[in-house]
Amino acid sequence: MIKTDILIIGAGPTGLFTVFEAGLLKLKCHLIDALPQPGGQCSEIYPKKPIYDIPAYPEILAGDLVDRLLEQIKPFEAGYTLGERAETLKKQDDGSFIVTTNKGTEHHAKVVVIAGGLGSFEPRKPQLENLSKFEDKGVSYIIKDPEVYRNKKVVLAGGGDSALDWAIFLADVAAEVSLVHRRNEFRGALDSVEKARELAQLGKIKLYTKAEVKELHGQNELQAVVIEHSEEEKQPTYLEVDNFIPLFGLSPKLGPLGNWGLEIEKNAIKVNNAKDYQTNIPGVFAIGDVNTYEGKLKLILSGFHEAAVMCQYAYQIINPDKRFVMKYTTVGGVEGFDGSKKEAKKEVVQSII
Repeated sequence: MIKTDILIIGAGPTGLFTVFEAGLLKLKCHLIDALPQPGGQCSEIYPKKPIYDIPAYPEILAGDLVDRLLEQIKPFEAGYTLGERAETLKKQDDGSFIVTTNKGTEHHAKVVVIAGGLGSFEPRKPQLENLSKFEDKGVSYIIKDPEVYRNKKVVLAGGGDSALDWAIFLADVAAEVSLVHRRNEFRGALDSVEKARELAQLGKIKLYTKAEVKELHGQNELQAVVIEHSEEEKQPTYLEVDNFIPLFGLSPKLGPLGNWGLEIEKNAIKVNNAKDYQTNIPGVFAIGDVNTYEGKLKLILSGFHEAAVMCQYAYQIINPDKRFVMKYTTVGGVEGFDGSKKEAKKEVVQSII
C-alpha cells in the first residue's frame, strides 16, 4: 500500500502545482492519473497549444507549462501512479482514506484532493453523415502537433477559445486556414476574437460566420467540405481541404468519482469556496475545473489559487496539534524533502495559524 500525506487525483497543471504548495508545508504528495504521463490535457490533447493567461508568460505552450511545473516540484519528490484510474474511496475509522485504482493499487492518505480537470471526456462531434469515415483520414478533434498541418488547407469549426486560438496559431503554419462558426459572435476571449478578425482582414484566415460545415467529400481521404450559410441569399461554399477539425469542446464525465457520495452539480463537484474548497466529505477537497461554486472561473490560474488555499487547510487536518509559520519563498527559498535548498533573496515573513 502506498502511503502519503495528500493523495491527488489528477496530474494536470492544478494537481502538479498542489505538490509545490504542499511541499512548502513539508507535506508529501502522491498523484494518480489515468494517463501514462503527467500533465493532463495539456500533455495528452494539446501540448503545442499556446496559453495566454498564465502570469509572467505572455504566451506559453501547454506542454512547456507542464515541463516548468515538473521542474518546479522536483525538489518535493512526489510519487506517481500513472496509467491507472482511481476507482473506490473508503473512509477509515481514523478519518483517513484508502483509494484503490482499477488495477488494484491501494493508496492511504489523510487528505484526498480531486484535481481531475474535466474528468474523463470525449470530443463533441458534429452531426455529419459520413464523419466517421474520415476520422484519422483528414478529420480530427484535437491538435497535438501543429506541424502536421504545415502547408495544408485546414478548416476549423467552433466559436470558443480553442477554435480561435488554433486558427490564429495555424495562420502561420498552414497554407490556408478557414474558421467556420454558426453565429456571428464568438464565445472566446475578446482579444482572440479581435485578432482572428484582424487576420481575416489581412487575408491570413478565411472567416465564415453564420455558417456550418454540412458535408464532407473524398475517396479514401478527406478532400473537400461544403459550408452552408444561414443567410438564404448565400449559396453553399465548396472548399478543397486537407483537414477538418471540429472544436466543439469536450463532453466531460466524472466516471467512478461520481459514485463516491460527492455532491454533484452539472457534472462538477460542489465545494465550499468561502473557506477551503472542501467537498461534502470532510477531508476530501476538489480543485480546478472539476469543481463548481458560484462565480467559478474554469481557468488554470484559478486552479492554482484553489490549490494554495486548500493546502493551508489540509495541513491543519494532517497536523491538528501543530501551528506553523509560513515564510514567503523569497525568505527561505524552496527546500525539498532531500534537504536541497534554493537560497533566499528577501526577508518578508507572513505568520499563519
